[in-house]
Amino acid sequence: MNRTYITRLKEIPQISESDQAALKSVTEKFAFRTSQYYINLINWDDPNDPIKRLIIPRTEELAPWGEADPSNEAHYTVAPGLEHKYGPTALLLASKVCAAYCRYCFRKRIFVNENAEVPHDLTEAMNYIREHTEITNVLLTGGDPIILATLKLEKIIAELRTIPHVQIIRIGTKTPAFNPHRILDDPTLPEMLNRYSTPEKRIYIIAHFDHPRELTEQAVAAMNILLTSGMRAVNQTPIIRGINDDPEVLAELFKKLSFIGVPPYYVFQCRPTYGNKSYSVPIEESYQIFEQARVKCSGLAKRARFVMSHATGKIEIVGISSKFIYMKYHSSPHPENIGKFMVFLRNADAFWLEDYHHEVDDELLADASEILLKELPVEESESDEYMIAGIPVARPWPI
Repeated sequence: MNRTYITRLKEIPQISESDQAALKSVTEKFAFRTSQYYINLINWDDPNDPIKRLIIPRTEELAPWGEADPSNEAHYTVAPGLEHKYGPTALLLASKVCAAYCRYCFRKRIFVNENAEVPHDLTEAMNYIREHTEITNVLLTGGDPIILATLKLEKIIAELRTIPHVQIIRIGTKTPAFNPHRILDDPTLPEMLNRYSTPEKRIYIIAHFDHPRELTEQAVAAMNILLTSGMRAVNQTPIIRGINDDPEVLAELFKKLSFIGVPPYYVFQCRPTYGNKSYSVPIEESYQIFEQARVKCSGLAKRARFVMSHATGKIEIVGISSKFIYMKYHSSPHPENIGKFMVFLRNADAFWLEDYHHEVDDELLADASEILLKELPVEESESDEYMIAGIPVARPWPI
């Protein structure tokens, strides 16, 4: 059993005293935490080891860039610890601690002293969920809910199960990657989850594996315990510089996840959070990495969508061409945005929606289509198709 947690760099003998001194200002600003299990995954002979990059502080984190709350979660906070951005889904900050802290975390603001975003008392949040019958999904996050004592987590889940309109409980967790022993060594945890994950109302584990090396024998065993205890599971990951910004690595992650029954769900654009500049990949480069990885996978491994969790909604990047990038709102707190399709002039240096300054509107696209139809040679046909430059296209007007 190995459930030891580490909160000081001096507890890691592979980090020299000089490096500890250089990183002191980083750990004073951004919290550090890991597990002995996860430290043991690092190849210390490789200066670019992705596991090391994911968990060990870097001086580059002090570069000025980003915001504390880039998705404006504060705007959608309706009760202490509860966000309600999309009609059927509420997000409950159930824990202010993780098994370890990703260096690129977009919610690192909650891991500071005296932070009150994660309350000790969830009464007001639960009352809000009861009163809003449109909420059918509650996502437990934080922090990491699985790091809570089993009895404390059960208290939250049991109360949610007394609310008739809450059909799905989702648990966002990186514990299977950071410290699978939390699951392997506590049989009361899967037993408890099994009681509340029923055929009519499932509990979903939203796992967070970023790199295929995290899928160790122990991690796979932990996920199997959850799956065989009645949970359903999917995986989310951002595209992170130096960790999975390689189509081969990302494809291997997708494939291994599909092999163990934890299909890819969302792949996120790294949010422009302070401290994250050296971990971020521009949107268009991320999209190309994502698509190149999907080409290497079977259908079950390529179901993920590449999205950004923007303040105005969840936006999928659906394609790029030589001059344009195409996006679509999956969800939005603003009804007029739901399903909205957007076209922008490409910007190779864009990291977030605000970096695209030239949106192409429908009128301009219509004008461009009309010009194209006029300029390309059209071959007449008596069928329901006509030919443009030798390509059959459905006739848009009656013969």
